[in-house]
Amino acid sequence: MTSTLAPLERRGEPDLDPAFDPELIAQALAQGDAASRLRWGLETFGDGFVLTTSFGIQSAVLLHQISRLDRPVPVIWVDTGYLPPETYRYAETLTALLDLRLIVAQAELSPARMEALHGQLWSTGKLEDMEHYLRLRKVEPLDRAMEALGVRCWASGVRGGQTDHRQAMDPVALVRQRWSLRPLLDWTPKDVFYYMQEHNLPQHPLFEQGYSTVGDWHSSGPDDGTNAGRATRFGGLKQECGIHLPGVMGEGI
Repeated sequence: MTSTLAPLERRGEPDLDPAFDPELIAQALAQGDAASRLRWGLETFGDGFVLTTSFGIQSAVLLHQISRLDRPVPVIWVDTGYLPPETYRYAETLTALLDLRLIVAQAELSPARMEALHGQLWSTGKLEDMEHYLRLRKVEPLDRAMEALGVRCWASGVRGGQTDHRQAMDPVALVRQRWSLRPLLDWTPKDVFYYMQEHNLPQHPLFEQGYSTVGDWHSSGPDDGTNAGRATRFGGLKQECGIHLPGVMGEGI
């Protein structure tokens, strides 16, 4: 599904039971495992619950877990139009293998049109241009897709060890007026690796080329001994694309 929706307006607080206490819920979820956190999301939010994925290096773990729930959960994939060929092929492999209910969210501007109007925003070395690029191609398409689906809570594969910002996250919190659930928040790289081995899940092709994380082809690179993990992303200008940060329509990226 390609998003062609009108611009979003500011949303109010999610329509939840008044007894819903985020702090108490976060404390309870911190005691559970990834599978129980996903079950909580589905049982609490029903049709308003989705998973987001990048089809990145570690994406197979959460996609596999979501595929084992009692009923299908929509999976939103933000296709920026600039992903490596390996990622597109990996997405096809996992979608077929796990029988995913995949929804593809894309920017309203095609890559060619964006470059004609704004240039190659990722290549200027300016933080504000990179933020503009990420807002156009990632944050806004995701928010439009979630608006169309009536999403109240979305799960993602963020882990606490990936960035300083993520280290301080709770298992569930409000992000741009929707609940964000982080089932793998306390997982380590070893946890991810051994889970994939145990369940015979295919690795992203770029893993064997030294990538520990991958996004767009122009803003990702293999670990080189000096930079590793998300320090290899976005030309070193930033580590977060904005999807997991607070604010409306990417405000505060």
